[in-house]
Amino acid sequence: MTDDLRPPTATNDSGIPTPSDEFSLTVGPGGPTVLHDHHLVQKIQHFNRERIPERVVHAKGSGAHGFFEVTADVTEWTSASFLSEVGKRTPMFARFSQVAGELGSADTVRDPRGFALKFYTDEGNYDLVGNNTPTFFVRDASKFEDFIHSQKRMADTGMRSNDAQWDFWTLSPETAHQVTILMSDRGTPRAYRRMNGYSSHTYSWKNAGGERFWVKYHFKTVQGVENFTLAEADAMVSEDPDFLRRDLWDAIAAGDAPEWRLEMQIMPFEDAADYRFNPFDLTKVWPHADYPPITIGRMVLDRNPANHFAEVEQSGFAPARLVPGIGLSPDKMLMGRVFSYHDTHLHRIGANYEQLPINAPQCPVHSYNKDGAMTYRHAGAQPVYSPNSYGGPRADPSKELPSWSVEAAEIGRYAYEKHADDDDFVQPRALYRDVMTPTDRDHLVTNIVAHAGDRVSADVQRRVIEYWTNVDAELGGRVAAGLGYSEAAASAA
Repeated sequence: MTDDLRPPTATNDSGIPTPSDEFSLTVGPGGPTVLHDHHLVQKIQHFNRERIPERVVHAKGSGAHGFFEVTADVTEWTSASFLSEVGKRTPMFARFSQVAGELGSADTVRDPRGFALKFYTDEGNYDLVGNNTPTFFVRDASKFEDFIHSQKRMADTGMRSNDAQWDFWTLSPETAHQVTILMSDRGTPRAYRRMNGYSSHTYSWKNAGGERFWVKYHFKTVQGVENFTLAEADAMVSEDPDFLRRDLWDAIAAGDAPEWRLEMQIMPFEDAADYRFNPFDLTKVWPHADYPPITIGRMVLDRNPANHFAEVEQSGFAPARLVPGIGLSPDKMLMGRVFSYHDTHLHRIGANYEQLPINAPQCPVHSYNKDGAMTYRHAGAQPVYSPNSYGGPRADPSKELPSWSVEAAEIGRYAYEKHADDDDFVQPRALYRDVMTPTDRDHLVTNIVAHAGDRVSADVQRRVIEYWTNVDAELGGRVAAGLGYSEAAASAA
């Protein structure tokens, strides 16, 4: 073998040549292994720490790199630099995921799908954390952990419980819209590249003149939406548990880069005050008739990760990551997530997770945050405190994010203030009656009955019937019949 073809000499993580990757250092051929075989010890220690704690939610994910391109002038609504001119491209990374499943979960189980985006803008990273649904199960962050616990494994059995899921849902009527979507075939997408993505939350935009707007993001798949039926999804669990991951990887590897069209719903700032329902309620959508979507750009994913762990597992997204021209809204779930997402990555990956290449901004960083485990980036002789008189970075008040005013009120625990159409069943009823096709409605009933069947207690099943009857009486009757209850029992429920 020539020197050109000879493989490189193996080393440990310090770059020191490794004497052997096959044999431990022992006292004679049959003697004990010695503790000072540092290479062996280091291999064992690193292996024991190869896995960071999995995400509490969205554990199993897939990702890809690409770009976002502006296709329409949006400067009348926002001053965000990465949206400042038609044709401007921003590198980005997208992560698609399940919500409740663990790392080893099959891709095609019924679940919402995460749709998290990181834009490496010239003014810092902008993260948009959404799902493949325009709504969510609850509207207050105080209920989020309880909702997730109801989807996870039970303390006594170590198994997931359909009974617990329906128990939570039927005691929380605000879940009806999202559960209607989940129990439709949209709960089992055929491919990540064949599903839409939504910000779900309402955000705010501010233009250069200081005018503010409320906005929602809709990423519409150019490939067309396709879903599995229940039978198809169940069959794929055993045939290929990584089906969605494989489909995304293979499409990009073959040069078939998936694309999404970004459509924005834009509400004048003042409209929110007297809109017919609370526009910041995460369990509701804004009717397109009121605020028609406006196409402003496209997202293209054209490069697979080079290392799944380094890029997909160690990626961290947080809705607190906002750039000038884009802000939050009075959405109570969004307020909770602003704290929660960054905090969970500090625990899961470490204090300096934003210095990892997948999370690091692609623009200069001038921060007074210092030290901590695994610090890599540093500023040399820069002052470590602010204010200072030695040339350290200074804040720029002109970069304040858009906000809103709040009337003086007593601190307390409040439900959203009621509006005329603040009914938890109006929108799922419209979805069932006016949007779904007869086939969609048949599949919805099939999926509900399968999920709320034998493993759900009789008392909870009766609440399931009542829940769906509140959405639509005919739907409730069909669910009752599917669960083996008579019409009389269904109406009594």
